[in-house]
Amino acid sequence: MKNRKLHYAWKLGLFVSIFIFMGCVSHTLYSVNIYYDADKAAIPEYLKADKNSNAIISVAEFNDVRKLDDRLVIGRVTETDGSKVLLLPKSVKATKAIANGIKEYLRKAGYKIPNKIEQWDLKEQNIPQGIADIIVGGNVEELDVSCIKGFPTNSCRINIKLKFVFADIIKNKIFYESRVESSYSKEYALFSEEALGEQASISLGDAIEKLFTEKVVALKLKEAIGH
Repeated sequence: MKNRKLHYAWKLGLFVSIFIFMGCVSHTLYSVNIYYDADKAAIPEYLKADKNSNAIISVAEFNDVRKLDDRLVIGRVTETDGSKVLLLPKSVKATKAIANGIKEYLRKAGYKIPNKIEQWDLKEQNIPQGIADIIVGGNVEELDVSCIKGFPTNSCRINIKLKFVFADIIKNKIFYESRVESSYSKEYALFSEEALGEQASISLGDAIEKLFTEKVVALKLKEAIGH
């Protein structure tokens, strides 16, 4: 019994030492991957593409309209000493990660989606021509990932606000706009960039699914395709 207690005390001491060491390590930057995986998404029946439809839906990279000096920044991590470290996307900008997520969701819904991500400023006169029947674009109005390192747990809060715009390319006309907000928070024991990226991805997926599970979105989309 005594040996077990000593072993437990040794493991606890080691854990605390590692935590203290990691807390003392100076970081100048954190980076995370944001990726929405649509494989597990439950697509509503009313959104699914008609089997005989040949319509093509293109997706544009979102425009970042946040009021920041550096729009590459997606959040901050507060270290145990109170210092704040910038958080950036690792491999794909958040604006493209959002577009990629929409592409994968609509593909799972049965729509034909080109691989190419378009560029669109959401103005009717600048709708990209000759690429598809419908285009989906939007703005990033808020994207803030805030993490506070602590002991025994770390806390993370993510807020996302997106504006979605749908346009009929053939008619050169915007036919629907919508805004979606998503908030997510979690406490967890061990801090890592991978865990933080997973949580940001969950929040992004929630925003995308919120939009497309609205029946009015499916209605407007199918009306435009039918024309």
